[in-house]
Amino acid sequence: MPKTASRCGVEASRGAHAFEVADYSLHKGLGVVRFVHSATFDVGGYEWWSVLFYPDGSADTAEDCVAAGLELRTIDAGVVTASSYTFGLICQTTGEPWFVTESRAAEFRANTPWFRSKFMKRTQLEASPYLRDDRLSILCAVTVIKEETWLSEIRALPEVAVPPPDLIATLAGEGADVTFEVKGESIPAHRTLLASRSLVFKAELHEQMKERNEDWIAISDMQPAVFRALLRFIYTDSLPAVDDLNKEDSLEMTRHLLVAADRYAMDRLNLVCAQILSKSLDVESVTTTLGLADRHNCSVLKDACIEFIISSNKMDDVAKTQGFACLKRSCPSVLVEVREKVGKFGKI
Repeated sequence: MPKTASRCGVEASRGAHAFEVADYSLHKGLGVVRFVHSATFDVGGYEWWSVLFYPDGSADTAEDCVAAGLELRTIDAGVVTASSYTFGLICQTTGEPWFVTESRAAEFRANTPWFRSKFMKRTQLEASPYLRDDRLSILCAVTVIKEETWLSEIRALPEVAVPPPDLIATLAGEGADVTFEVKGESIPAHRTLLASRSLVFKAELHEQMKERNEDWIAISDMQPAVFRALLRFIYTDSLPAVDDLNKEDSLEMTRHLLVAADRYAMDRLNLVCAQILSKSLDVESVTTTLGLADRHNCSVLKDACIEFIISSNKMDDVAKTQGFACLKRSCPSVLVEVREKVGKFGKI
């Protein structure tokens, strides 16, 4: 299934401004909400940002605190969104910044042009290394985002084509120590692998070596394509692709593999085939599949067929099929099971 992907985002600009406040002691006593401001600076294409410092605090801070604020000193910008703005102090000894406030988001508008942040207690500031020689430096970091989001064009994700397992092709003839003659076709294989996957193969290979000491075995009751599919399952635990077969031919191959699974006591292959066939039941095929399941000891498929017959409300149609007539002759005991599950089936 083709997959596509796209991506959206916003454009952001980042900037920082250091504002040095000299003669700190002279600014004390300006009064609450009175401030000094920095020169303007540019972030995000807006040239009128300014840092504010309130030595006696702002209206929303305690009287014993200093405060800092950020202002956009223009009324022409419309709405400007700052995804974050943070205030800090620069150590007068090391030059390293220490950010006092956490990152905050804000929208700057013409009627509310600035935002203030509680900074720190005045006594704490005056005892810190950030105030030396009666001066301090405030660092303000700003990230501005634009209102418009951008969307990349939809593109198809690259798909990595993984080839099917090729273990059989890789091992074909390489280290093979037994050959199966199937309807005139020679198919090489490996004894150890076959014996490890099927007790029946194990017994046959042991008997063949014991009695004839030959490296080939003849199989006369199976088509080469079916035997190759059986080997593929033994080697890879998967069935071969059937893209070149129509639906009915594919189901016929599955039926033959169900027979092979019973012959070689391969329970997992038996269940895989049962799953495929149970999903393909219809009025014409259900009795044929039921007889096959009964003859080859596939109880789950047998139950699925019986359930289909008694629950499809098409029992009269099923009874008219050629497969039903064959089932009555070859597997009458199966019909007894059906009658036991639903008494009215006996009317057919």
